[in-house]
Amino acid sequence: SGSFKASSAGCDRANAGRGPPEPRFFMKTIYLASGNAHKLHELQAALEDAGLPIRVRGPGEIGGMPEVEETGSTFKANALLKAEGLSSVGPRDGWFLADDSGIEIDALGGRPGVISARYAGTDCDDEANNDKVLEEMREVPKERRACRFRCVLALVGDGLEETFSGSCGGLLLEERRGTGGFGYDPLFLPDESESTFAEISLEEKARISHRARALVKLVDWLGKEVA
Repeated sequence: SGSFKASSAGCDRANAGRGPPEPRFFMKTIYLASGNAHKLHELQAALEDAGLPIRVRGPGEIGGMPEVEETGSTFKANALLKAEGLSSVGPRDGWFLADDSGIEIDALGGRPGVISARYAGTDCDDEANNDKVLEEMREVPKERRACRFRCVLALVGDGLEETFSGSCGGLLLEERRGTGGFGYDPLFLPDESESTFAEISLEEKARISHRARALVKLVDWLGKEVA
């Protein structure tokens, strides 16, 4: 069933003084195509802040994320592949959410794009990816170093297929700055900040990041559908 009764008054007491209590009845469950605890918490918090009676569960609740080959040529296509992959093992009345994201560099014709995570090869790490981008951009002047992080969220279910895109524009630096974040964060200076994504606070990143902007669109849509 898509309906779930939240447990115990203890839960309500634990929430006292920490914003609105958890909705007592959940109308829908979204299964997230990721085992990342931060992503799960981020989505649940956004839904609770919006007062939406939707609970979020990870793929482990339905046997784990199946193997999905990301063969799409766009973030949207790959996000849909992952969401549909999870839906194939999930309950018929569930909704399934996946994301795909990466960095697009104008001077490289939009690369790395959908292969951002494996730009330097399938077994490469973040450092190798950053090194490859820096080498390819070595002769490119500052005025031609525009780039953006892009994220697409795909939500699928029985008779449902929606996607939500967010982007954050900025500049690709000539050297790394900062030790936080992951991926290309040390090279990315967003337009709205003087700090790279590897130097920025989590709070600021949660306001301006490509994923945060896609999430706002998703929650807005859910607010209209579920209200």
